[in-house]
Amino acid sequence: MPSLELPRRRVLIAAALAAWATPAALAQSAAVGQPAPAFQLADTQGKPVKLADFQGKFVVLEWTNPGCPFVVKHYGSQNMQALQKDASGRGVVWLSISSTAPGHADYLAPAALAAQYKTWGAAPTAMLMDDAGQVGRAYGARTTPHMYLIDPKGVLVYAGGIDDKRSANPEDVKTAKNFVRAALADALAGKPVSTPTATPYGCSVKYAAG
Repeated sequence: MPSLELPRRRVLIAAALAAWATPAALAQSAAVGQPAPAFQLADTQGKPVKLADFQGKFVVLEWTNPGCPFVVKHYGSQNMQALQKDASGRGVVWLSISSTAPGHADYLAPAALAAQYKTWGAAPTAMLMDDAGQVGRAYGARTTPHMYLIDPKGVLVYAGGIDDKRSANPEDVKTAKNFVRAALADALAGKPVSTPTATPYGCSVKYAAG
Protein backbone atom coordinates (compact mmCIF):
# COMPACT_ATOMS: atom_id res chain seq x y z
CA MET A 1 0.00 0.00 0.00
CA PRO A 2 1.11 3.57 -0.61
CA SER A 3 3.01 5.17 2.21
CA LEU A 4 2.90 8.79 3.27
CA GLU A 5 6.67 8.78 2.71
CA LEU A 6 7.30 8.63 -1.02
CA PRO A 7 10.77 8.42 -2.56
CA ARG A 8 12.12 11.85 -3.37
CA ARG A 9 12.63 10.91 -7.03
CA ARG A 10 8.98 9.96 -7.43
CA VAL A 11 7.82 13.22 -5.86
CA LEU A 12 10.05 15.25 -8.18
CA ILE A 13 8.90 13.37 -11.25
CA ALA A 14 5.26 13.77 -10.26
CA ALA A 15 5.74 17.47 -9.68
CA ALA A 16 7.27 17.86 -13.11
CA LEU A 17 4.38 15.99 -14.69
CA ALA A 18 1.66 17.65 -12.62
CA ALA A 19 -1.44 17.38 -14.68
CA TRP A 20 -3.22 19.89 -16.61
CA ALA A 21 -5.32 18.29 -19.28
CA THR A 22 -4.41 14.81 -20.31
CA PRO A 23 -6.63 13.08 -22.89
CA ALA A 24 -8.46 15.47 -25.16
CA ALA A 25 -11.42 13.14 -24.73
CA LEU A 26 -12.05 14.60 -21.26
CA ALA A 27 -14.72 17.00 -22.42
CA GLN A 28 -16.10 18.81 -19.42
CA SER A 29 -19.88 18.87 -19.28
CA ALA A 30 -20.06 20.05 -15.67
CA ALA A 31 -20.05 23.84 -15.36
CA VAL A 32 -20.22 26.15 -12.37
CA GLY A 33 -23.66 27.70 -12.13
CA GLN A 34 -25.28 24.71 -13.83
CA PRO A 35 -26.86 21.53 -12.40
CA ALA A 36 -24.22 19.02 -11.37
CA PRO A 37 -24.30 15.82 -13.47
CA ALA A 38 -26.30 13.08 -11.78
CA PHE A 39 -24.52 9.81 -11.03
CA GLN A 40 -24.65 6.52 -9.19
CA LEU A 41 -21.55 4.64 -8.09
CA ALA A 42 -20.80 1.78 -5.72
CA ASP A 43 -18.88 2.54 -2.55
CA THR A 44 -15.97 0.39 -1.38
CA GLN A 45 -18.43 -1.99 0.28
CA GLY A 46 -20.46 -2.40 -2.91
CA LYS A 47 -23.36 -0.23 -1.77
CA PRO A 48 -24.89 1.96 -4.50
CA VAL A 49 -24.67 5.68 -3.78
CA LYS A 50 -26.55 8.28 -5.83
CA LEU A 51 -25.88 12.00 -5.88
CA ALA A 52 -29.66 12.37 -5.69
CA ASP A 53 -29.55 10.69 -2.25
CA PHE A 54 -28.19 13.96 -0.88
CA GLN A 55 -30.66 16.39 -2.38
CA GLY A 56 -31.06 19.38 -0.06
CA LYS A 57 -27.50 19.14 1.26
CA PHE A 58 -24.15 20.60 0.29
CA VAL A 59 -21.93 17.96 -1.33
CA VAL A 60 -18.16 18.04 -1.83
CA LEU A 61 -16.67 15.78 -4.49
CA GLU A 62 -12.98 14.93 -4.15
CA TRP A 63 -11.17 13.04 -6.91
CA THR A 64 -8.40 11.04 -5.29
CA ASN A 65 -5.62 8.51 -5.86
CA PRO A 66 -3.43 7.42 -2.91
CA GLY A 67 -0.53 6.73 -5.25
CA CYS A 68 -0.29 10.42 -6.18
CA PRO A 69 2.25 12.57 -4.26
CA PHE A 70 -0.12 15.55 -4.39
CA VAL A 71 -2.81 13.51 -2.66
CA VAL A 72 -0.20 12.30 -0.16
CA LYS A 73 0.68 15.96 0.48
CA HIS A 74 -2.82 16.75 1.65
CA TYR A 75 -3.37 13.56 3.63
CA GLY A 76 0.13 13.44 5.09
CA SER A 77 -0.32 16.97 6.43
CA GLN A 78 -3.83 16.09 7.71
CA ASN A 79 -5.17 18.92 5.55
CA MET A 80 -7.75 16.83 3.69
CA GLN A 81 -8.90 15.05 6.84
CA ALA A 82 -9.38 18.38 8.63
CA LEU A 83 -11.48 19.67 5.74
CA GLN A 84 -13.56 16.49 5.69
CA LYS A 85 -14.23 16.62 9.43
CA ASP A 86 -15.02 20.33 9.39
CA ALA A 87 -17.42 19.87 6.48
CA SER A 88 -19.20 16.86 7.95
CA GLY A 89 -19.53 18.71 11.26
CA ARG A 90 -21.59 21.29 9.39
CA GLY A 91 -23.81 18.72 7.70
CA VAL A 92 -21.92 18.67 4.41
CA VAL A 93 -21.69 15.38 2.51
CA TRP A 94 -18.17 14.48 1.34
CA LEU A 95 -17.75 11.95 -1.46
CA SER A 96 -14.23 10.81 -2.35
CA ILE A 97 -14.06 9.29 -5.84
CA SER A 98 -11.46 7.00 -7.40
CA SER A 99 -11.49 7.05 -11.20
CA THR A 100 -8.21 5.11 -11.47
CA ALA A 101 -8.58 2.36 -14.07
CA PRO A 102 -8.18 -1.28 -13.01
CA GLY A 103 -4.85 -2.49 -14.30
CA HIS A 104 -3.04 0.77 -13.66
CA ALA A 105 -0.17 0.57 -11.16
CA ASP A 106 -1.99 3.00 -8.84
CA TYR A 107 -5.25 1.06 -8.82
CA LEU A 108 -6.42 -0.39 -5.51
CA ALA A 109 -9.37 -2.75 -5.23
CA PRO A 110 -12.22 -1.45 -3.05
CA ALA A 111 -11.19 -3.15 0.20
CA ALA A 112 -7.54 -2.11 -0.18
CA LEU A 113 -8.53 1.45 -1.09
CA ALA A 114 -10.78 1.71 1.96
CA ALA A 115 -8.04 0.28 4.18
CA GLN A 116 -5.49 2.81 2.91
CA TYR A 117 -7.69 5.80 3.64
CA LYS A 118 -8.67 4.37 7.01
CA THR A 119 -4.96 4.16 7.84
CA TRP A 120 -4.69 7.84 6.96
CA GLY A 121 -7.65 8.76 9.16
CA ALA A 122 -9.77 9.96 6.25
CA ALA A 123 -13.34 10.90 7.05
CA PRO A 124 -15.42 11.09 3.86
CA THR A 125 -19.11 10.26 3.88
CA ALA A 126 -18.30 7.59 1.29
CA MET A 127 -15.44 6.42 -0.92
CA LEU A 128 -16.79 5.68 -4.40
CA MET A 129 -15.40 3.51 -7.20
CA ASP A 130 -15.53 5.00 -10.71
CA ASP A 131 -13.46 2.31 -12.43
CA ALA A 132 -14.90 3.07 -15.88
CA GLY A 133 -14.21 6.78 -15.43
CA GLN A 134 -17.67 7.82 -16.59
CA VAL A 135 -18.37 10.13 -13.66
CA GLY A 136 -14.89 11.63 -13.73
CA ARG A 137 -15.27 12.41 -17.41
CA ALA A 138 -18.74 13.86 -16.88
CA TYR A 139 -17.28 16.31 -14.36
CA GLY A 140 -14.13 16.97 -16.36
CA ALA A 141 -11.99 15.79 -13.44
CA ARG A 142 -8.39 16.15 -14.58
CA THR A 143 -6.24 15.79 -11.49
CA THR A 144 -5.95 14.19 -8.10
CA PRO A 145 -7.06 16.03 -6.15
CA HIS A 146 -9.77 17.86 -8.14
CA MET A 147 -12.51 19.37 -6.02
CA TYR A 148 -16.16 20.31 -6.55
CA LEU A 149 -18.89 21.80 -4.37
CA ILE A 150 -22.58 21.27 -5.10
CA ASP A 151 -25.26 23.31 -3.34
CA PRO A 152 -28.54 21.97 -1.88
CA LYS A 153 -30.34 22.75 -5.15
CA GLY A 154 -27.94 20.50 -7.03
CA VAL A 155 -26.04 23.36 -8.66
CA LEU A 156 -22.27 23.26 -9.00
CA VAL A 157 -20.87 26.30 -7.18
CA TYR A 158 -17.14 25.50 -7.09
CA ALA A 159 -14.80 23.51 -9.32
CA GLY A 160 -11.02 23.42 -9.28
CA GLY A 161 -7.93 23.00 -7.16
CA ILE A 162 -7.95 22.56 -3.41
CA ASP A 163 -5.68 25.59 -2.91
CA ASP A 164 -3.29 28.02 -4.60
CA LYS A 165 0.00 26.25 -3.82
CA ARG A 166 0.53 23.93 -6.78
CA SER A 167 3.24 21.75 -5.29
CA ALA A 168 3.69 18.36 -3.65
CA ASN A 169 5.38 19.89 -0.60
CA PRO A 170 3.32 19.45 2.60
CA GLU A 171 4.89 22.60 4.05
CA ASP A 172 3.03 24.67 1.46
CA VAL A 173 -0.29 23.76 3.08
CA LYS A 174 0.51 26.17 5.91
CA THR A 175 0.55 29.26 3.70
CA ALA A 176 -1.93 28.20 1.01
CA LYS A 177 -5.27 29.83 0.34
CA ASN A 178 -7.69 26.91 0.60
CA PHE A 179 -10.34 27.45 -2.06
CA VAL A 180 -12.55 24.61 -0.85
CA ARG A 181 -12.67 25.89 2.71
CA ALA A 182 -13.44 29.40 1.43
CA ALA A 183 -16.14 28.13 -0.93
CA LEU A 184 -17.79 26.19 1.89
CA ALA A 185 -17.68 29.23 4.18
CA ASP A 186 -19.32 31.44 1.55
CA ALA A 187 -21.94 28.90 0.55
CA LEU A 188 -22.88 27.91 4.09
CA ALA A 189 -23.31 31.59 4.93
CA GLY A 190 -25.71 31.98 2.03
CA LYS A 191 -23.27 34.08 0.01
CA PRO A 192 -22.10 33.60 -3.60
CA VAL A 193 -18.81 31.74 -3.73
CA SER A 194 -16.16 34.45 -4.15
CA THR A 195 -13.77 32.19 -6.07
CA PRO A 196 -15.99 29.73 -7.97
CA THR A 197 -13.22 28.26 -10.14
CA ALA A 198 -9.49 27.72 -9.75
CA THR A 199 -6.87 25.83 -11.71
CA PRO A 200 -6.68 22.21 -10.53
CA TYR A 201 -3.28 20.67 -9.92
CA GLY A 202 -1.91 17.25 -9.11
CA CYS A 203 -1.37 13.97 -10.92
CA SER A 204 -3.47 13.24 -13.97
CA VAL A 205 -6.52 11.05 -13.35
CA LYS A 206 -5.58 7.55 -14.51
CA TYR A 207 -8.60 6.92 -16.73
CA ALA A 208 -9.27 3.72 -18.61
CA ALA A 209 -8.53 3.97 -22.32
CA GLY A 210 -11.40 4.82 -24.59
